[in-house]
Amino acid sequence: MLLAIVAITMLFPFFWVVSTSLKFDAEIFSWPPVWIPSSLTLQQYVTCLQTANFTLYLFNSAFVTIMRTVFTVAVASLAGYAFARLHFRGRDLLFLAVLATLMIPFQAVLIPLFLLVKWIPLAGGNDLFGRGGIGWIDSYWGLIVPGVANAFDIFLFRQFFITVPQELEDAARIDGASDFGIFWRIMLPLSAAPTVVVIIFTFQSCWNEFLWPLVVIQSSKMRTVQLGLAQFAQQRLVDWGPLMAGAVVASLPVILIFLIMQRHFIQAVSTTGIKA
Repeated sequence: MLLAIVAITMLFPFFWVVSTSLKFDAEIFSWPPVWIPSSLTLQQYVTCLQTANFTLYLFNSAFVTIMRTVFTVAVASLAGYAFARLHFRGRDLLFLAVLATLMIPFQAVLIPLFLLVKWIPLAGGNDLFGRGGIGWIDSYWGLIVPGVANAFDIFLFRQFFITVPQELEDAARIDGASDFGIFWRIMLPLSAAPTVVVIIFTFQSCWNEFLWPLVVIQSSKMRTVQLGLAQFAQQRLVDWGPLMAGAVVASLPVILIFLIMQRHFIQAVSTTGIKA
């Protein structure tokens, strides 16, 4: 009973957003509030998609999110494998340094990260020393690359690779497999569970990201969907109908990827035979 009450409480805001997106303007601002529209309309969705190139913003968010997710899985899995199975001087100390970055809030590194993106050599008109241009500012690279390396994702893969039996690696080495061959042919296929978790977390965080795109994006053609939603809220006027419709459209990819990947996550844990 308690869980049902909590679930209803958590779902109510989303229900209200969907309900508002299907109302006419008269019912949106009526008092007392109308919980369920008397007649459904898609006019708010039409207005949203036709306003300020919202379809372009959806494409930008989709491209950036997919590319960052792919790069994040690649970097995190390789780093996690190195920290778990390779032996090199300073490995544990370096891993502790990676974990320490979890304690640094993003706001604290926002300005240094912006300067690094702006001073990227030989990009955006910059010379070899990163001067004279804008670097990766207002570009897909500026949106994708800074969020690729994530300490939590590396930690997740590392903890999983530690649990893989050493016998599998030894057998592969006897067959002549290299370190990368062991990672690619044995470790990565077994790591379906952490891979799915990283995909879900990365997709959700990147799709919903607002602060970093707000800082690094300057032109309207490079805006993401979250910046597009902000256009419906002006200083003294909020266009609630299209805003709610855009919020529903922006929420659908995250909901779908979670529902799809949740099933694969359960299957991955049960089929590998190894607890993560």
